[in-house]
Amino acid sequence: MATAPISRLSAEEYLARERRSAERHEFLGGEIFAMTGASRRHNLVAGNVFAALHAQLAGRGCEIYTHDMRVRVSAADLFAYPDVVAACGPQFADAETDTLVNPTLIVEVLSPTTESYDRGNKFAHYRTLHSLAEYLLLAQDRVHAEHFVRQGDGGWLLTETADVAAVLHLPSIRCSLALSAVYDRVL
Repeated sequence: MATAPISRLSAEEYLARERRSAERHEFLGGEIFAMTGASRRHNLVAGNVFAALHAQLAGRGCEIYTHDMRVRVSAADLFAYPDVVAACGPQFADAETDTLVNPTLIVEVLSPTTESYDRGNKFAHYRTLHSLAEYLLLAQDRVHAEHFVRQGDGGWLLTETADVAAVLHLPSIRCSLALSAVYDRVL
């Protein structure tokens, strides 16, 4: 028995639907993927990162957003919702100002169902963004950070730590992030 062909949406069709939807969906190459709810730990880690960076970015030309700000990666035909995203001189896909096109820093809190995607294909798509200077992956079940910084030659330098006393320096936004603050009330 033949199966019905999967109809693919254009980016414009996706955005029109998404803006009317009560739920969030990511978009990749014409396909839509529902976003599931996050755990308590996941929310605490993301919230702690946002709080720490928001305070440091006050009065500067950079803005920080939580999981409701979409990021468009045109080269990959991707729309994603990072857990935390910062942009210096934010630019948007259109007048709606709900889809960022020039993230400087993206933070993803790893979940069992998305960890391999966040580390692999999603990061590969994000790397096509010329504005992206840093990518930070944070575990939610233990103290663990993987901090990728774009180098002058276009390569990425990884710094990894599981030390709760560590302080990550985020040069692209001139901020620091203490892991003790990130994991406050989490573990």
